[in-house]
Amino acid sequence: MKEAKSNRKELAAQYKEREVIGGVCAVKNTGNGKILLEASTDLQGSKNRFDFAVKTGSCVHTKLQRDWDGGAAFSFEILEELKKSEAQTDAEFKADLNALKEMWTEKFDNLY
Repeated sequence: MKEAKSNRKELAAQYKEREVIGGVCAVKNTGNGKILLEASTDLQGSKNRFDFAVKTGSCVHTKLQRDWDGGAAFSFEILEELKKSEAQTDAEFKADLNALKEMWTEKFDNLY
């Protein structure tokens, strides 16, 4: 039992020490060209959710629901990555990501 707790603590410590990569990603409707921008604190997690949604036919976001139809007409793209610094709090990191998303929002006129 002590070994399991020790292993759990080690895994938790490794998780906390991992490199956190966030950024801005886009889910693009290849049929009509519309784009959903998302600021994510975990880009790989966002990509995994998108892939899972396409495989299962479930929609990744309510804004896309009307056009989703299984997700075959959608693609996922990472537009910009941002590494969380050790000194940043989660709130500061999210604020930086939201600012980055706002900069990307200004570049598109075909957003959901």
